[in-house]
Amino acid sequence: MRKSDKKIENKLRVALTDVCEIALKQFIGFEWVTHLVNYNNFPSSLKVICVFDSNDNLSHFLKSNNRRELEVLIQRKFFEIDLNLTSITQHLSYDSEESNQKRKN
Repeated sequence: MRKSDKKIENKLRVALTDVCEIALKQFIGFEWVTHLVNYNNFPSSLKVICVFDSNDNLSHFLKSNNRRELEVLIQRKFFEIDLNLTSITQHLSYDSEESNQKRKN
């Protein structure tokens, strides 16, 4: 990883840690957030994954206005680190711990 990539990675980590701390308090069932990125194709390759505890809580979240609130929160935190994405929704995906457990079994 290049030095410039490490700087971006640290900024992403800080921004997403802030998102996580806020989302844990604000959204029922929210567990954690992570990201995947190929720095050779940044920021297009950036994928943020929001994980919920159960499929039910994830389903309720996705049907509510909370989804838009989380998107705005992530976009705002990225803006604070000078990362401007034209469509945050293209960079977001959602999962649940419950689904992860089923895939492992």
